[in-house]
Amino acid sequence: MEEIKYLHRERGIIEKEKVYGERWLKLIYGHPLGNVFLWAGIKRAWFSTWYGIKMSQKKSAKKIRPFIEKFELDENEFSTDPDSFKSFNDFFSRKLIESARPIETDPEATVFPADGRHLGFQKISSIDRVFVKGQRFNLPELFQSEELAEPYKNGSIVISRLCPVDYHRFHFPVSGKISTSSLINGSLFSVNPIALRKKISVFWQNKRFLSFIESKIFGTVAQFLVGATCVGSVTLTSKSSSRVEKGEEHGFFSFGGSCVITLFQDGQVELSEDLKNTSNKGMELYAKMGEEMGKSKNLVN
Repeated sequence: MEEIKYLHRERGIIEKEKVYGERWLKLIYGHPLGNVFLWAGIKRAWFSTWYGIKMSQKKSAKKIRPFIEKFELDENEFSTDPDSFKSFNDFFSRKLIESARPIETDPEATVFPADGRHLGFQKISSIDRVFVKGQRFNLPELFQSEELAEPYKNGSIVISRLCPVDYHRFHFPVSGKISTSSLINGSLFSVNPIALRKKISVFWQNKRFLSFIESKIFGTVAQFLVGATCVGSVTLTSKSSSRVEKGEEHGFFSFGGSCVITLFQDGQVELSEDLKNTSNKGMELYAKMGEEMGKSKNLVN
């Protein structure tokens, strides 16, 4: 099966992704019998709930040290000693020291809401490939509403995919007033490219939360928090209907891969060049939360 590669923004080189559970993903999505396991259990809520409980048990803490070593995580970024975590899930939703993720200070800049591998498209209506050619985004299905989707059909989109090895707290990409988050129920398919190359419809089939941020600079920004296989819960730590600041924590995902989708209405943002260039080639850009994702279109023009 094809390797998953991405451009690392800071290092400026193309890297191969280290996939947690790669053997199982290849079996499920690359073997003829994989669909049996997928439809019978993997995509079901009970499977992720069961696995979430397993990763919250005290004995799961023994997985932490091998995980850190295998995926070469920087312990100096952790706000807590790794040996103090009571379970793997406790470790998975860890906080970082503030200096580990500085927030871009330019008031005209929007920032990545999470660590991860990102795809960004300046105009949603003109997308002709997401990972592979021919896959298009269905906004009404994503929003579960023609009316809510309409203002974004010619806007911009950034898909931030979090792997199990990433920092799993998500933040606000802009400053403004946050709405109450609404739950759209669905399945829990994997959001790994092994699965997404088969079909990107998992984005609007999966369980997700939708929030809107009213920004003076970027207009009404929509943010989806998409659950995935083994992500039994999305925990929101922010207060709805309150003023939030760019880079402020919004919440965290429990164990598993997951995704944050950010949408801007037409004419509001000019996405970063490296993000647009890699995405147009069907390749993701790795960048950290707080780094510049784009700038106000009004400023650019």
